[in-house]
Amino acid sequence: MKYVAVLCRCIAIALPLMCTQPQWAHADSGAQQEFQAAMRRTADPTRGRELFPTCAACHGIDGAGAADGSAPAIAGQYYAVILKQLVDFRDDQRWNQRMEKVLYQRHLIELTDFADIAGFVSALPRQPNRNIGDGSALRAGTAAYFRDCASCHGAVGQGNAARVTPRLGGQHYIYLAREIRLAGDLRRPNMAAHARTVRKLSLEEINGVADYLSRLYPVAERR
Repeated sequence: MKYVAVLCRCIAIALPLMCTQPQWAHADSGAQQEFQAAMRRTADPTRGRELFPTCAACHGIDGAGAADGSAPAIAGQYYAVILKQLVDFRDDQRWNQRMEKVLYQRHLIELTDFADIAGFVSALPRQPNRNIGDGSALRAGTAAYFRDCASCHGAVGQGNAARVTPRLGGQHYIYLAREIRLAGDLRRPNMAAHARTVRKLSLEEINGVADYLSRLYPVAERR
C-alpha cells in the first residue's frame, strides 16, 4: 500500500476540486429549496446531542456506522453534506426504508432538527474504519478513481464542504460499493449525475474504487 499512500500525498496537493454545485435530480426541486432554507438555520449541537439517539440506533453512539457496512460512518462528515442527505431522504431524492421510518415515524421532520443533528454529528471525532476490501481490485480501482472521481471528491476522498461534496475516504467498503452501484442503476436520485460515469466502470473497478476509498484517512477540508 506504500505506492498508494505516496500517490495520494502528491496528488492531494496538486489536484483541484472542480465540482461546484450540490446535485439533485431536478435543478428546481423542492429539495434544493429546502436545503437552502435549512442552511440558513443556526445549528444547536447541544440539542442535536439530545436527538442523536435516533441516529445512533443504526449509526452507533460514536457515529462510526455498522462494521458490516449496512449503515455508513457519519461522524465528522461535513455539516452541509449531512444536512443535504437528511433533506434528500425526506424529499424523495434518496431512498432508504430505515431512514424514511426515522424521519416520519420518529418526528425528525423540522429543518431545525436537521440542522441541530448535523451540527452535532459533524463535530464527532472520526473513527478508524474496519471494513475494507480484500485488495484484489485495488490497483484497477485506484486508477479508475483518479480518472473519474478525484476531480470532485479529492485525491484522498476528502470532499469539500463548500461544494457539499461528501468526504468518502475512510467510509465502509461494502457501503461504498453498494451506493456506487445504486447510482449507476439510477436508484439514488441525488446521484443521477453520476450514472453515466458509473456505467463506464467494470464491476472490478467499482469494487476497487470502494476498496481504495475505504483505506484512506484524508485530511479534512474546511467545514
